Amino acid sequence: MRLALAAALVFAGIDHWLTPERYLPMMPDYLPWHLPLVLFTGTCEIAGALGLLLPRTRRLAAALLALYFVCVFPANLHNALNGLTVDGLPQEQWYYWLRLPFQPLIILWTLYAGGLLPRRATAVAAA
Repeated sequence: MRLALAAALVFAGIDHWLTPERYLPMMPDYLPWHLPLVLFTGTCEIAGALGLLLPRTRRLAAALLALYFVCVFPANLHNALNGLTVDGLPQEQWYYWLRLPFQPLIILWTLYAGGLLPRRATAVAAA
């Protein structure tokens, strides 16, 4: 699970750097510096992914990534409310609304992958 999350974050982070124009329409008008913020979010995703892979930084990276996902939620909401689409993603509006309830699941996945949520207890054989 951790590797899948890290791979997705690296892919998304690199994409923020290679094609930032795809993400600029998602930026709400009340935020300044749209291009630097897109590049910064890409950097956060890459750094967070690397942090998840290193045992020493895993817990901190998970906590910061969870905070990051909370912080980018307004951009996802802005996208859905304003009928904006992103090149390379489905163009139907239901997709952007469907993403919103998955944000808490991504946060839980991140916390779990970082060891901040307990793993399910395994059954102990009766002695």
